[in-house]
Amino acid sequence: MNNINDIVDRIIALKGTSSEKVIPILQAIQAELNYLPEEALKRVCEITEITQAQISGISTFYSQFRHQPVGEHVVRVCVGTACHVKGAGQVYDAFRRELKLADGEETDSEKKFTLEEVSCLGCCTLAPVVQIDDVTYGHVETGTVKDVLEDFLSKAGNQEEEKVRTLSEKGLPQGEIRIGLGSCCIASGSSGVKEALEETLDSSGITVDVKQVGCVGVCNQVPMMEIHKPGEDAVYYTKLKSEDVGDIIQRHFKSDGFMNRFKSRLYNYAENLTFSNIPQSSDHYSVNETNTPIAEFLKGQINIATEYRGEIRPSDFEEYKSKEGFSALEKCLKDLSPDQIIDEIEKSGLKGRGGAGFPSAIKWRMVNKAQSDKKYIICNGDEGDPGAFMDRMLLESYPFRVIEGIIIAAYAVGANEGRLYIRAEYPLAVERIREGIKICREKGILGENILGSDFSFDMEIFEGAGAFVCGEETALIASIEGKRGIPQLRPPYPAEKGLWNQPTLINNTETFSLVPWILRNGSDKFSEIGTEKSKGTKVFALAGKINRGGLIEVPMGISIRQIVEEIGGGIADGKKFKAVQIGGPSGGCIPASMADTTIDFDSLKEVGAMMGSGGLIVLDESDCMVDIAHYFLSFTQEESCGRCTFCRIGTRRMLEILNKIKTGKGKLEDLDLLEKLAINTKKGSICGLGQTAPNPVLSTLKYFRHEYEAHINGTCPSGKCESLIKYEIKDECTGCTKCAQRCPVDAIKAKPYELHEVDNELCIKCDICRQICPVDAVVVR
Repeated sequence: MNNINDIVDRIIALKGTSSEKVIPILQAIQAELNYLPEEALKRVCEITEITQAQISGISTFYSQFRHQPVGEHVVRVCVGTACHVKGAGQVYDAFRRELKLADGEETDSEKKFTLEEVSCLGCCTLAPVVQIDDVTYGHVETGTVKDVLEDFLSKAGNQEEEKVRTLSEKGLPQGEIRIGLGSCCIASGSSGVKEALEETLDSSGITVDVKQVGCVGVCNQVPMMEIHKPGEDAVYYTKLKSEDVGDIIQRHFKSDGFMNRFKSRLYNYAENLTFSNIPQSSDHYSVNETNTPIAEFLKGQINIATEYRGEIRPSDFEEYKSKEGFSALEKCLKDLSPDQIIDEIEKSGLKGRGGAGFPSAIKWRMVNKAQSDKKYIICNGDEGDPGAFMDRMLLESYPFRVIEGIIIAAYAVGANEGRLYIRAEYPLAVERIREGIKICREKGILGENILGSDFSFDMEIFEGAGAFVCGEETALIASIEGKRGIPQLRPPYPAEKGLWNQPTLINNTETFSLVPWILRNGSDKFSEIGTEKSKGTKVFALAGKINRGGLIEVPMGISIRQIVEEIGGGIADGKKFKAVQIGGPSGGCIPASMADTTIDFDSLKEVGAMMGSGGLIVLDESDCMVDIAHYFLSFTQEESCGRCTFCRIGTRRMLEILNKIKTGKGKLEDLDLLEKLAINTKKGSICGLGQTAPNPVLSTLKYFRHEYEAHINGTCPSGKCESLIKYEIKDECTGCTKCAQRCPVDAIKAKPYELHEVDNELCIKCDICRQICPVDAVVVR
């Protein structure tokens, strides 16, 4: 008890005692104790202004908080859109079986692991994704769950300290090696590649500049390494394995000194003998080749928010400055008035990239004209959409660009204090922005009299606690103020009465990241890109059933077909393109027959979707549209704050109808009722979550009504809905018994060298048999 009180007292001394500090305080307590013990919460109430009612309201509203002890390690299974369509639900069930969790249990009997679902981990191109503590595993299958747990335990507590070695930062005697260390890169094994690279350079005495860059965007090819040598074309190595690194380095660089060269050759000779039968897994391409996966992925993209991607170190202040970083801010402070800056933003045609596409200049001018001694600015980096990771990438890879955009906007509207609201599920983004803020303060970019001007401004990070509804402006403000994230009626708008009742400008991360480029290059340059009503570029998280997923930045007006077929390289595994889901839970499903629809704010609304924050999930013929509608409605129903009757009860009733249809128990008249409820929910909700929650249902009803009717008749055409399918084994079965050995419920009896059968009365549809069959004899009917 005394120990808990000491912990709480220390946290309070650091965070403060005012009631608006409740969320950071609870986050810090849980970070230390892994949950919120009752005695810790009582202590908070004893020594702060925070009441028991406030703690109860906050800790039960935000999904991040736990009231029960957890295991030594937390397993978090991502159930975001990209993971869902690739079998995340089956992966989650497989973890439950492996950990022997009974219904209602989340922690195993040995208190080793606690299992949780998380709406999105932001590594959509690696779906399905699982995170154990701070270790992320990509492409997890039901049959590899045991291997994942064993791998984690084999390495837990045994991580070697990172080698302290001096990499050449002065000139490039032999060249430069760039390696991406964004979240997707790390989850794909880039850290292991980096360690192998360091070991190789240490043992060989080769001196090069190793440059750790942010997101390279080409997530489908990571781990990736770029080699740059003076006078030679750059070379990309993709899909690297640690064992590939030594040969690659020796191929491009020479060891210093005779003994180092001799040792290096001897080591390589021994290594080649050891690994002679192991195929080299990596691919390599010259930067000037035109028909490579990298060149085709990057073709047609325009880098503004992602300018210099894969080239700059995220936290290197001097390198950012050398590439015109903060020159836009300096220009604004020295040469432009706030009104002139807003005029330039208006001429550019910039609209908010957070979803609704509201003209940025109108917001900015409202805050600028508001009369108040105190104004705030908020960067919305919550990005709660499952299937979206644009903000994560921008915050991780370009922290100074985001910070510069925020400072420019603050100067334009007269704000002197800012907040960056970032998802707690994005620890690397939080770390990079925190480091960026610290450096900017040291360099005079933040604080008093910025760059010698009379403008003063500072900002701090606020970590979200897990609530999709907090992407809505007024709910986000409530969260920062230490309240439940419940949207408020507007007007008044935040621009008039926002954070702590003061005028507040809120834009999302991508919007701010575009601002420096516009002010540096001029509004005309930006407005030349895009369409008449949708200017500039848009960053998308391209994921799902696509050959080349990743982070893309494309001009407004590009077609869905161009993104899927040219940038994305078409549908994976040779399957048929069925639809794209754009805009996350607020968006809609657009069928392949409408693939020539252009990506802009107006065109997407016309077809029943919306831009959203930029999630773009590609679906193939194996995806069930009823299941997709059910998935998104489950998410929004769970995330509803409960204030509006239609959002609270309407989404629940719609979900009940979808459950009936999914299980083959629906009736044709249910479709009319479903449509009616969807329309009324749109009309009767006060915030964007409720108003757009029916979009996935309405768009799938409009374009895929035949699939709903098939389910009502007892058939799932895509073979996805468990109640309407069964597993069978075809004559191609060789009797290898692998399926029988791995079946968790003994639904397949082992009969060596004979045709196997599935007992569908016992079968739990875990899909392991189909995944491990070496001759693809297992099929779903």
